[in-house]
Amino acid sequence: MDPVMSLLSSFLSPSLLESYGLRMLAGFWITVKLVSLSFILGWLLGWLLVLGRLSGHRLIRGLSRGYLYFFRGSPLLAQLFLLYYGMSAFRGFWQSVDLWWFFRDPWWCALLAFSLNTAAYQAEIFRGSLLALPEGQREACRALSLGPVQSFLRVILPQSMRIAIGPLGNEMILLVKASAIASLVTVYDVMGVTKLAYSRTFDFEIYLWAAALYLLIVEILRRTLRIMEGRLSRHLGR
Repeated sequence: MDPVMSLLSSFLSPSLLESYGLRMLAGFWITVKLVSLSFILGWLLGWLLVLGRLSGHRLIRGLSRGYLYFFRGSPLLAQLFLLYYGMSAFRGFWQSVDLWWFFRDPWWCALLAFSLNTAAYQAEIFRGSLLALPEGQREACRALSLGPVQSFLRVILPQSMRIAIGPLGNEMILLVKASAIASLVTVYDVMGVTKLAYSRTFDFEIYLWAAALYLLIVEILRRTLRIMEGRLSRHLGR
C-alpha cells in the first residue's frame, strides 16, 4: 500500500469516524459558536472598559483598572471555575432572582467567563490603538466642528481599528486555543467530545482529529484577518 494512503487510513479509522465523526463536527460548531460569541461580547465590553479607563472620573477609572488587573492577572481556568462552581454556592439567591438556569449551565458559564476575560485584553488593545493616533486627528475633528460622538465614530474608531486589527486577531486565536478548557466543566466542544471519545476507545487518533480541527479554525481566522487588514489598509497603497 502507498505510504501516504497507509498514513491516511490510520488517521481516519473507519470505525472511529463512524462512531464519533458527527459528534466531532457538533463539537467543532460549539467551539466556533463559543469563541465567536465570547469575542463579540468581549469587544462590546472592551470598549466600555477602555472608555472607563480613559475617563476623567476617578471612581470609574479605578473600577476599570481593577477589572483589568483581576482578569488579566488571574488564570482563565480559575475564572471559569469561580463562575461555574463558585456561583453554585449561592444557588438559593440565584433561584430567587430566576437566574439559576444560567449559572447551572456549563455553556453559559463558559461563555460568560471567556467574554469577561477577553474583554480585559481587548480593552488594553483598544486603549493602545487610541493612544497611538496622532493628536492632529482630534484637532482636525474640532476644527471641523464635529461633536464627540461624530468624531469617535467617523474618524477615531476607523483609524484605531486599523491599528488594532493585528493584536485583535492574535487575541482571537489565543481565545480559540484557550476554549479547550471549557471541556473541564463538561462543555462538549471539540476537546470535550475528544475526551469523551478517548475515555471510551483509548484511541489516541482522536486527539489528532482535535488538533486538525483547531488548526482549521485558526487558519480560517488567519486568512479572514488578512483580508480584513488589507481592506482597512487599502488606502495606504494608493
